[in-house]
Amino acid sequence: MKGPLTANIHSFESLATLDGKGIRYEVFFVGCPFRCAYCHNPDTWEGEGLRMTVDELVKKLVRYKPYFGKDGGVTLSGGEVLTQSAFAAQLIPALHDKGINVAVDTCGGVPLTDAVKTVLRVADMVILDVKFHTEDDYRKYCRGSLQTVMNTLAYLESVNARVWIRTVVVPGINDTEEDIAEYARLIKFYKCVERWQLLAFHTMGFAKYRKLGIVNPLDGTPALSKDRLKELQAYADKAMEG
Repeated sequence: MKGPLTANIHSFESLATLDGKGIRYEVFFVGCPFRCAYCHNPDTWEGEGLRMTVDELVKKLVRYKPYFGKDGGVTLSGGEVLTQSAFAAQLIPALHDKGINVAVDTCGGVPLTDAVKTVLRVADMVILDVKFHTEDDYRKYCRGSLQTVMNTLAYLESVNARVWIRTVVVPGINDTEEDIAEYARLIKFYKCVERWQLLAFHTMGFAKYRKLGIVNPLDGTPALSKDRLKELQAYADKAMEG
């Protein structure tokens, strides 16, 4: 007889404020289909983390409910939570039963199986990365496909999900107004998109590459300045309106 379903959990972050509404408790799952050149969590790509059942994880998360309250909640991230979609499809309703809001933070790189669709449909909101605006750049910098991401966004539109789009801006790769205009053409007509947030590339994860002995494809690339991020975000906001 099979035991309860378990997930491979990498780590947790309490009091997160950037990955969903309000204060969040973030759960990082192990595993990701992409190998993004700018990833600052390469330690989540694979390996063995903490094995937990749905009941064990719910019991842990409920303890933090006084901190995030009714305006915050739990964010399922990674790595990529949708690589463990069967588990997440059970976890989200169990958290809802405890009155906990759940956001899913995804790269959109996992094909739309029934379990993945369930997770995307039952989550209170979805944070979707649109990393690059061409197939060539997705292959070059992520070893993935833009089409898979756009399929995910189309499904989210079809189920009237609440969606935030996020894009990391890397100097010398996708940091021009022309790049931002191309992204806007991809996403601006999706009614489910509530927000498009640009994030600045940073170098804080470089030490992890050295520690893990992984080649860092962006070694030597500078962080994006706050001023340039502000300029591009203003351009992005205007492009979404036009």
